[in-house]
Amino acid sequence: MANTFLTPAIIAREAMMQLRANCVMAGLVHRDYSSEFVSGVGDTVTIRKPASFEAQEFDRTSGIAIQSAEENGVDVKLDKLLDVSFEVTAEQLTLEIADFSAQLLQPAMQSFAQKIDLYLLSLYKDVYAAKGTAGTTPTAITDITNVRQALNESYAPMTQRRLVIDPSAENCFLQLAAFHEADKVGDSGTALREASLGRKFGFDIYCDQNVRKHTKGTLAVGGGISSKIHPKAAGSIGDSTLTLYVTGGTSPTLTGTLVIGDYIAIGSNTYLITKAATAVSNEIAVEFTPALTAAVATSDEVTVGASYTANLAFHRNAFALVTRPLALPKGLADSQKALVNYEGFGLRVIYDYNSQYKKDVVSIDMLCGVKTLDSRLACKMLG
Repeated sequence: MANTFLTPAIIAREAMMQLRANCVMAGLVHRDYSSEFVSGVGDTVTIRKPASFEAQEFDRTSGIAIQSAEENGVDVKLDKLLDVSFEVTAEQLTLEIADFSAQLLQPAMQSFAQKIDLYLLSLYKDVYAAKGTAGTTPTAITDITNVRQALNESYAPMTQRRLVIDPSAENCFLQLAAFHEADKVGDSGTALREASLGRKFGFDIYCDQNVRKHTKGTLAVGGGISSKIHPKAAGSIGDSTLTLYVTGGTSPTLTGTLVIGDYIAIGSNTYLITKAATAVSNEIAVEFTPALTAAVATSDEVTVGASYTANLAFHRNAFALVTRPLALPKGLADSQKALVNYEGFGLRVIYDYNSQYKKDVVSIDMLCGVKTLDSRLACKMLG
């Protein structure tokens, strides 16, 4: 029997279920579970950051050493307001909730999930560690074990590790016996039948169409094939800024930009650009991470890395997603509005009448923000 009327509360609960079912990245990162609401876009909330402690040997003479757990809060700006508003007819509001969901809520929440994935996967720009070759799709087991090694070397916990790859990498991995032959997979083929890559080499592996493709800046050298980029002044260990210029050739020029996420190589060391920069008067001032691990001379050549696909290997606590519902408007009856919070997600549903166009409207919205909590717990698998 059809519902007499689909209320905002019913719609909100179904929308929440559809959102959770469609998200990939949101289920893989640290989430804040507070149910408080905020007033608007740009609000900053403080979330609990997972604590970090050092195991110390007990000394019977001096006793225990108390470690501070107070500095575990991190501020996250809720700078994204997701909204899907759509017209509804009286007939649609008397549908079974399953039919209403299939027609309207599923596509609406798929758009929410896609945006959240994009926001989280865009945090690749904060991650320095990278394995693989820019511009070349990973195809081998060693591509996975290399990022595993990187996380091991950065002391990432062995549990709750994820690897999120783009469709091209998934296609290559699915052709490997370790992923498609049931006797080698060890799960009787369950993962493949469920269209999942399963857990391999210490990672829960997922394909996501929203994995970001990084397009490098436009920095270019002109004035002859012998023109090269060099530091204008020597750099010392610990420096995180340099001014680069171009030498050689007939009339050397340096034009264009470097963007956040670009890589530069100096000698055998690679650095991640952390601030966008533009060349001016054949020079460009760059900021990067990590700080110089070796002294740099003015004779050292600097090369700019290629564009790449940013597949991500990470521990859950590398990144955070925070959502909050907006406060309910006071000018509407209780029967026209609803909030729902569940497992770190918060949605608001408003049912209203647009008098200008004489149509009923359902509006679903959510505030969210993302942040890198610890970039050392992540590594890019370049593609």
